[in-house]
Amino acid sequence: MIFNLFNNWISPKTMSIVPLLLAVMAMGCQGKPFEKPPIHPNPNMDTQNRYNPQSSSDFFADGMTMRMPVPGTVAQGELNENSAYYRGVDDQGNFVTDNSVELTDELLLRGQARYNIYCSPCHSRVGDGKGIITQYKYPIPPTSFHSDIVRQMDDGYFFSVITNGVRNMPSYKHQIPVDDRWAIVAYVRALQHSQNASLSDIPVAARQELSR
Repeated sequence: MIFNLFNNWISPKTMSIVPLLLAVMAMGCQGKPFEKPPIHPNPNMDTQNRYNPQSSSDFFADGMTMRMPVPGTVAQGELNENSAYYRGVDDQGNFVTDNSVELTDELLLRGQARYNIYCSPCHSRVGDGKGIITQYKYPIPPTSFHSDIVRQMDDGYFFSVITNGVRNMPSYKHQIPVDDRWAIVAYVRALQHSQNASLSDIPVAARQELSR
């Protein structure tokens, strides 16, 4: 049936070369590896002159191909001029006292979620330093957030510890974005208030409810 269709659509002269074309196509599908390199209409796009990492160079005086960035160069998206927000310190290098992000209910909920993921395994969900990791004979007990010394530390210090780590605590700057670090700081403060609140911290209306 297919042959009859070809007869109707293609001239007899053309049909005479069809077997030859089919034979050539069959030869090209034998599955043998092609030993010659592929044809590249524009080889410059594939074989550009370049240096491999860690290779030597005769162009530069020090013989190295890998160059340091030009002084003052800033990668895209990493300008980070606001030192208080991005590093937790002021222009003089002192830890900022207060959180750099506006305190909202959404911020605290976000901080709680991130804290429970990254911090609670060591510091516990209430921040007393008795997380699940302490059940496995952890050599150095995690810090409790409810001691007088820790409660007096600046918000910028907590942010710096999350960013850079301290003692046996590693840095979490790659796992936790800047906004989430500040959210965690806000939630740590909420945990501290929950364990060390005084009567003056309770709103007047709520005090009346408690007195009943």
